[in-house]
Amino acid sequence: MKLFPREDYLKKIRGFYHADDIIKVITGVRRCGKSCLMQMIAEELCRQGIDEKQIIYLDLDLRQYRKIKTADALEKLIEDNDPGIKPRYLFIDEIQNVQDFEDVLNGFRTEGSWSIFITGSNSYLLSGELATKLTGRYLEFEVYPLSFEEFENMKEFYQIPLSPNPQEELTAFILEGGFPRAVLLESRQDKRRYVQGIIEEIFEKDIRKRVKIREKDTFEKLRAYLINNFGGRMSISSIYRALKGNGIQITKQTVSRYIKILLDAKIIYECSRFDVKSKRFLQGEKKYYLSDLSFYYALNTDNTVQYGPDLENIIYIYARAHDYAISVGRIGKLECDFIARGEDQNYAYIQIAYTIANSKDTMEREYHPLEMIRDNYPRYLMTTDYLLQRRNGIKHVNLIEFMKNGQKF
Repeated sequence: MKLFPREDYLKKIRGFYHADDIIKVITGVRRCGKSCLMQMIAEELCRQGIDEKQIIYLDLDLRQYRKIKTADALEKLIEDNDPGIKPRYLFIDEIQNVQDFEDVLNGFRTEGSWSIFITGSNSYLLSGELATKLTGRYLEFEVYPLSFEEFENMKEFYQIPLSPNPQEELTAFILEGGFPRAVLLESRQDKRRYVQGIIEEIFEKDIRKRVKIREKDTFEKLRAYLINNFGGRMSISSIYRALKGNGIQITKQTVSRYIKILLDAKIIYECSRFDVKSKRFLQGEKKYYLSDLSFYYALNTDNTVQYGPDLENIIYIYARAHDYAISVGRIGKLECDFIARGEDQNYAYIQIAYTIANSKDTMEREYHPLEMIRDNYPRYLMTTDYLLQRRNGIKHVNLIEFMKNGQKF
């Protein structure tokens, strides 16, 4: 099957295709499309004139490589596949299956004429040895499940019918999520079953193999609590109290440890609060967002769309995928949904609502925090409305069109 091109990621990596002094590390939650992205890179190299013999592609999840667990075994595998033609392009999928792989990769990197690409499904890949041994010698490219724009484009690419109503298509994206393989499945039931399988696979391959979970049932209840309450303000203490109130025996230290495990597995992302006036991060309560909304809908029988947190989650991941640092904004006693800081170090303030068209109270509530901001950075009110307003320099934008056009804040 021809691969759907994920151009937003390819263009980030393209400038490093031939860099033999930098290891390209592609990370992201399991099944988000990392392997396919590497295959796209290999295909592009061939179109650029690189001989297929110069490309070594090793998927360490394949049965034929199940015994490749040590640095020596990995080094021999690479040498056995070395075509002897320079330059060489080495792609290794699920590199974390090999203990001490860092020494092997660094050895080939220092030889020159090896352009190395690796993938891993969790943050353990970039902790410990890799970070210390390869500091300054690797670049991380984080991949997320499909954005709304990619969701629609992938459907068109594979000739899957789109709804003529953009809001219906947005609702489908919320309920079905953005895992690429799920898009190709026909029924919503099959899509959810597939995502349930991803959740179990993450536990078995990305969590249990790397950390000790003594009480799987307790861990799953905490995971369910965070997933079910995504987008809500919470702290370690409030999570602890909520679990204890439901009869779950757990300590605050274990709560903190389990959250770290979920963050490392990229099931959730942590969003800190940021004070607009002092430009400093605040301690205490944070928000957690899902790497993909399908985690919520696959684990719950409820099909009711929660447009508030759902749209926040979508914009949060959209901003991260476009290389923004993003946090919740505090403005005195008020909050705006997000403050986004771009690579140019400039800020943008963002409020999100499904609609402000039907209620004057809603309109005032959404505009008020933005109107309290006194600096000159851009302010956005993002809704699904197509009738847009102008008020006090605030940019009222349709978030569907904003995302489909790949716009920046």
